[in-house]
Amino acid sequence: MTITFHGAAQTVTGSKHLITLLNGTKILLDCGLFQGQGDSTNELNANLGFNPSTINYVILSHAHIDHCGLIPYLVAQGFNGTIYCTTATMQLANILLQDSAKIQMQDNEYQNKHLSRKGLPTKPPLYTDNDVIAALSLFKIVVYNTEFEIEPGITFNFTDAGHIIGSAAINLSIVENGKQTNITFSGDVGTYGDALLKSPHPFRQADYILLESTYGDSLHKDLAPTEDELLKVITETCLAKRGKVIIPAFSVGRTQEILYALNTLEEQGKLPDVAYYVDSPLAIKATQILKNNTQVLNQNVQKTLETDNDIFKFKGLRFIESVIESKALNTDTRPCVIIASSGMADAGRVKHHIKNNIGNVKNTILMVGYCEPNSLGGKLLSKNFEVQIFGDTYQVNAEIQAIKSMSAHGDYQDLINFLACQNPAEVKKIFLVHGELATQQKLKQRLLAIGFANVEIPYLHQSVKLNK
Repeated sequence: MTITFHGAAQTVTGSKHLITLLNGTKILLDCGLFQGQGDSTNELNANLGFNPSTINYVILSHAHIDHCGLIPYLVAQGFNGTIYCTTATMQLANILLQDSAKIQMQDNEYQNKHLSRKGLPTKPPLYTDNDVIAALSLFKIVVYNTEFEIEPGITFNFTDAGHIIGSAAINLSIVENGKQTNITFSGDVGTYGDALLKSPHPFRQADYILLESTYGDSLHKDLAPTEDELLKVITETCLAKRGKVIIPAFSVGRTQEILYALNTLEEQGKLPDVAYYVDSPLAIKATQILKNNTQVLNQNVQKTLETDNDIFKFKGLRFIESVIESKALNTDTRPCVIIASSGMADAGRVKHHIKNNIGNVKNTILMVGYCEPNSLGGKLLSKNFEVQIFGDTYQVNAEIQAIKSMSAHGDYQDLINFLACQNPAEVKKIFLVHGELATQQKLKQRLLAIGFANVEIPYLHQSVKLNK
């Protein structure tokens, strides 16, 4: 069999890894959207590197758009197989893919207006809401820790990856020419001791491991607690400077972590008395899904639920749904905290909030997760004096801060802990995916040092033969 890395290869988005068996069966692990890749983003998303109609199965690790966001495009281009995922992943994918289709169509309409003005031919959107409906009809739920047979000789199970609700490592067992090969794809690995979710679970011995490496060169344990960091930023910005805190946050996972941290501050009597807004209809739906799946929460949160039946609600919090209400926040000069997607600040309502607030020294743009270097969030973190937003140049006068402790991705120690269930001598090779090359090179050295003899960093569209 061979495995080909069609995304998240020496970069962090666009997760797509294709396993092709000798009999022609093709299994695609994730089908994610590339994000924050600058001018090459559209081309990367349009050119998959394989023929979708030849794919038999998709196994989805979790519902983040950089892992599932190209599934409707895959279907529109001819895929008609089965898509396997956990229960919560299907629930989240339902809302996330619908939202993504809306963005694809809106962006396409905007781009076509410019093309028409120049007398150039227009282009169709990457996919539409009808493609999403068609894709969702192909989803099939597989529960955690249950061995499922795809077809004779191919089985897999999901183990909890602790990244977001429903996230899973995919553990495949494939029999080919009478020989069994175990392949594990980590998906995205969460942190051990996460504020909300259970820690990643052990998985069976693997021959080959595809391991994410987003923070493979970082260590989070010495960072200040999230609550303390939030309190400091809100106090300095909203109370001392009478400004606004703008927080780009992914609608799934990160927004709920922030709300839980703010709720904790209120329980401790420390929450500053200002207005708090969640300006994301998608985040509202995602929060409700998490409320409906409390079994995924860790023991500390379960204990809190015994005395607080809504851990995502506190004084001063308001959820914004309409565009009119969202626009009104930009003309309101009162101090406040605005949480809006997307996390890399490359799309969504938060981009408008940044545009309207970035020129004021009283304000703070607070980044709370990983950003691709070419994304708006990445450029802000690089301390650029000017940034381009919607084609116009803006001076960066607002303060730019980051809370690194909020990452839903494990650091290098978490990744090593994730591998602790494995006998390194029995692992033939680890492939590092979902990370920047410099980071992967550092993680590779750490893994070699603890006994994993063969660690490879694949490049985009590279094919590797297994069981040579």
